[in-house]
Amino acid sequence: MTTPAPSASSAASPSPASPAVAVPPVVAVAYHSGFGHTAVLAEAVRDGAADAGATVHLVKVDEITEEQWGLLDAADAIVFGSPTYMGTASGAFHVFAEATSKRWATRAWQDKLAAGFTNSGSKSGDKLHTLQFFTVLAAQHGMHWVSLGLLPGWNSSTASENDLNRLGIFLGAGAQTDSDRGPDGVHKADIATADHLGRRVAAQAAVYAAGRAAVAA
Repeated sequence: MTTPAPSASSAASPSPASPAVAVPPVVAVAYHSGFGHTAVLAEAVRDGAADAGATVHLVKVDEITEEQWGLLDAADAIVFGSPTYMGTASGAFHVFAEATSKRWATRAWQDKLAAGFTNSGSKSGDKLHTLQFFTVLAAQHGMHWVSLGLLPGWNSSTASENDLNRLGIFLGAGAQTDSDRGPDGVHKADIATADHLGRRVAAQAAVYAAGRAAVAA
């Protein structure tokens, strides 16, 4: 006897796929601060990224531990930060950068996102060179650079020194603090600009991670 085929209505329907659970991106802020000014910016980057939904780790590169190296290796994005001394990043940051050569050899940071911020006592202070140093370091590791993404502020008669990106830097977040003032003298607009950078990096890391997950699915 032939068994009749099940009707369309009686056939078992496939179970609906469970919706993907978004995993918060992980952002690490790897920085050196000589006198505390750059630490203020690092904390602002952290706060912005955290407010945008990221898990954030602050790493002082002059005190880095093996566990913290692991945090950098596991991060979706690394934001580099240093004061600008004599036209480039601090000596302590350069020591850290050279120590990343072990990661360079194994491509441990390949295709992570990267960004950067710096502070100096002058409006220019050759901060751009520090940010360019960060971009070259990121490129050596095969990372993808995230720019500041802001139009310049404080560049017209109706503009204000309280504008975001008041120093008109595109590559990353730049700050200027009077050389005779302590960390409490970091300009509020520069802190807000660093906060913006953190938010932008977190948002781009989330998009990047979602895209990679979609391609892998």
